[in-house]
Amino acid sequence: MDLPYYHGPLSKRDCETLLLKEEVDGNFLLRDSESVPGALCLCVSFEKMVYTYRIFREKNGYYKIQTAEGTQKQLFPSLRELISKYQKPNQGLVVRLLNPVMSTHLRCRRLKIQLNDIYANANSDYMEVLP
Repeated sequence: MDLPYYHGPLSKRDCETLLLKEEVDGNFLLRDSESVPGALCLCVSFEKMVYTYRIFREKNGYYKIQTAEGTQKQLFPSLRELISKYQKPNQGLVVRLLNPVMSTHLRCRRLKIQLNDIYANANSDYMEVLP
């Protein structure tokens, strides 16, 4: 999954630590559900708490999210479109999605790409350092 805010098998505890670190409402990320195989969790911070919404992939390839009761159920053709909708206010979440918390795995990958651009031998385990 090529979403910068997707953290894979991040634990609930680590997720809460990441989202509450800055004490800002609207921080969010996606992670794999620990309790429901195949489901994703959209986690968002609001008033020093983390709210979790499960996202399920339907048989037809669309995504649906569990939101507040009374909110119309919708299907989305992609996770990007789902996230885009909930970045707008009053869509059924406790707060709109404001600040994506980027995955450290992705940051490390980007750093490696940048190093590859700078150093010719950055792909090897050892680098030659000139005096």
